[in-house]
Amino acid sequence: MQPLAASAAPKKDRSYYENRGEIVWEVNTDEKVIALTFDDGPHPKYTAQVLELLKQYDAKATFFVVGNKIQLYPDVLEQTAREGHEIANHTYSHAYIGRNTNIKKELNTTEDLIVGKTGQRSQLFRPPGGFYNERLVSVVKDEGYKMIMWSWQLDTKDWDTPGVNRIVNTVLKNAKNGNIVLFHDYIEGPTQTIAALKIILPELKNRGYKLITVSELLGYNKAIPAKIH
Repeated sequence: MQPLAASAAPKKDRSYYENRGEIVWEVNTDEKVIALTFDDGPHPKYTAQVLELLKQYDAKATFFVVGNKIQLYPDVLEQTAREGHEIANHTYSHAYIGRNTNIKKELNTTEDLIVGKTGQRSQLFRPPGGFYNERLVSVVKDEGYKMIMWSWQLDTKDWDTPGVNRIVNTVLKNAKNGNIVLFHDYIEGPTQTIAALKIILPELKNRGYKLITVSELLGYNKAIPAKIH
């Protein structure tokens, strides 16, 4: 039989962290707004193509960047920030957070690079693979970031090149107000993301969605009504 204290401890699942405002998967809003996010860049070729499409459709996005890629392609990061997109922290080495991971070093090394190249401090963090634990949540919060995931139904899995149509359908069949969509602008090998965006962006605009950064999206968050018992 478990001790009372252990059995009464809260289950630290999505709802636990979501209700505390420590992790965000999506935003509760009646407004037609969606945040597009791009992970793992910057990429010397693909990021620029993404930026051109975003400009064409008057869309802003959030780029969760990896520190070692910033060192390789600093000009691409500078262009991304210059064009009004949000830069966010995605660790230095894209390390999956384990027991021996130096989380502060992963965060701070990347942050120094972001500030050095853009003059702006990032406010948001996304863990590689979406993996998190209590220690990571605590450190990220202490370092001044908000942890951002994505709407579960809007993981395009574009990194795995599932086919342009599958990427498109994942977004267009599931998109709702306040969603956060997960794309990747850095992929090893050929990408299907660019071709998919050429279909997704005009259709979302046609449906009346405003495509904004995650920080802008957070400003639309309605208070979640209390449950009636």
